[in-house]
Amino acid sequence: MNEPNKIKGLNESNHQQPNYHIPVLLQEVMEGLDIKADGIYVDCTFGGGGHSKAILQKLGIQGKLIVFDQDAAAKENLPADERVVFVQQNFRHLQKFLRVHKSVQVDGILADLGVSSHQFDEAARGFSTRFDAALDMRMDQRQTTTAADILNKYTEQQLHKIFEKYGEVTNSKTLAKTITVQRMITPLKTVNQFKQAVNQVVKGNPNKYFAQVFQALRIEVNDEIKALEEMLLQTLAVLKPGGRIAVITFHSLEDRIVKNFFKQGSFDEEVEDDVYGRKKESPFLIVTKKPIVAGAEELRNNSRSRSAKLRIASKK
Repeated sequence: MNEPNKIKGLNESNHQQPNYHIPVLLQEVMEGLDIKADGIYVDCTFGGGGHSKAILQKLGIQGKLIVFDQDAAAKENLPADERVVFVQQNFRHLQKFLRVHKSVQVDGILADLGVSSHQFDEAARGFSTRFDAALDMRMDQRQTTTAADILNKYTEQQLHKIFEKYGEVTNSKTLAKTITVQRMITPLKTVNQFKQAVNQVVKGNPNKYFAQVFQALRIEVNDEIKALEEMLLQTLAVLKPGGRIAVITFHSLEDRIVKNFFKQGSFDEEVEDDVYGRKKESPFLIVTKKPIVAGAEELRNNSRSRSAKLRIASKK
């Protein structure tokens, strides 16, 4: 292997640990992207850099990798490799920053929509139910709205909607009502404070219940669904013909959005026929007819892969 293809060590000053983030469905992603040695690729969710490292191993000296991550902590995981460009932005700004870095069109795009393991393990970020911390959940610390803001300011109807839609919480209406009552007694600011305030309405396994509730809050705090839709629409312009996009989802709503977009190339509820009565063709060829899921070995080694679904499409 030529020297440029080798992955140099992580920055000397970084704090990455071996288990910072284990990339899910790594082999399947690499096969699906079909990396060209001289291609330009985008990792929309750099995180711990596991997928990016594998992409770099397949790129030649002329290849280029542009990585996005709105979390400033991810920058500590950058390899010392001149083929990599780091963009500390949400991937909803994909097209704008590709222009900035003179890469108007690219050969492949990867988006792993999961939360990095270290974000769950870092108590102060407020992503996990395991630690008592401020209810934060911001991926980008530059933004102002936190989970606490949502819990204390949203109306009962708004809370009901996000818990039902983003968390699939079975008693979302009751939960929303309980929150609005409890926050009048005392503002909900910390994880434990929140859990105690709604403990009386928890249904089934408490760990699973709070995981669903926290997922809903995280999605709302970071506007994850709208950001995903905006990014997908931009791929129509930035992917070269024959270029591939691979998206890993961890939530049924996300998976449905990706599936339908690949099928239609838009978010229109109903694709209209053309003047001749023919169905409008999608701008994508679907590579994965069904989503790819983790095999038994990966499930044993990485519990995070349990709910992962990978869909891949190619631009016509």
